[in-house]
Amino acid sequence: MFRSLWNAASGMEAQQTNLDVITNNLANINTTGYKRQRANFQDLMYQTMVPPGEAESLLGNQSPTGMQVGLGVRAASVQKIFLQGSFKETNNALDLAIQGNGFFQVSLPDGRTAYTRDGTFSLDGRGRLVTMGGLVTNPPVNVPPNAKSIHVSPDGEVTVMLPGQVLPARIGQVVLAQFVNPAGLESRGNNLFTETAASGRPQLANPGTNGIGHLQSGFLEASNVNVAEELVNMVIGQRAYQMDATGIRTVNRMLGYTATL
Repeated sequence: MFRSLWNAASGMEAQQTNLDVITNNLANINTTGYKRQRANFQDLMYQTMVPPGEAESLLGNQSPTGMQVGLGVRAASVQKIFLQGSFKETNNALDLAIQGNGFFQVSLPDGRTAYTRDGTFSLDGRGRLVTMGGLVTNPPVNVPPNAKSIHVSPDGEVTVMLPGQVLPARIGQVVLAQFVNPAGLESRGNNLFTETAASGRPQLANPGTNGIGHLQSGFLEASNVNVAEELVNMVIGQRAYQMDATGIRTVNRMLGYTATL
C-alpha cells in the first residue's frame, strides 16, 4: 500500500520536471537560436518477489514471468534538440544565421571559449564584432572606423569597403565549431554553451567545409520550439500529474478503510 504512495509521488515529481522543461521552452519562443529541450524518463528499480524462471510452487513449476513490482519513475535527463530553426530576415549585415550544423565561438571574460547559435552581432567602441552581451568573437574581427560597409560571405569571409578603394578589403574570417554530441554541451544562459566531456572536443572549420553549415548574412535563426507541440505535451503532463495525485487520494481512502476495520 505504501509502495503505491511512493510510486505516485515519484510520478508527480517527474511530471513536475517535465512541466518545468515545457514551460521553459514556451518562455523561449522568441529567443534567437534557442534549442528546445525534452525531459526523458526511466523506471526505477523493481522489487522482485519471484524471479522470472524460478520455481514458484510446490510442484516445482517454473514461473514464466516471475513477480516484479516497480518502485516508480524518475526524470533521467533533459535533452537538447538541435533541429534547425526557421530564419527571419533582418537586413542587418551583422546578423548571421548558420544554415546547418555549427556554432559561433566567443571568448568569455575568464579566457575560455563559449559557443552559441545566436548570431545577433554588433560592433563595440573599438570596432570589434561582439555579441549582445559584449563578448568578442573568436577569432576576433576588427572593423576599421572608416569602413563604409561590411559584408560576411557564406563561407565566413568578412570584407569591408574603405574610402578610395574599388575592391573590398578582407579583414577577418568567421570560424565555426561543431561537436560529436552537441546535446552534451552545458547550457550557461545568455544563449551560450560550453564544452563538456560528453560533448567532445570542438572541431573547427570555416563555414561550408567539413560538414559545417554556411552563413546567411542579414538573417537570424529563430527558436525551434513548436508551440502546438509544447502545448499538447503540457496537457499530457498535466493530466499525468493529476492521475498520480488521484492515485495518492485513492490509496489514502483505502488506508482509511483499513484503519476503521
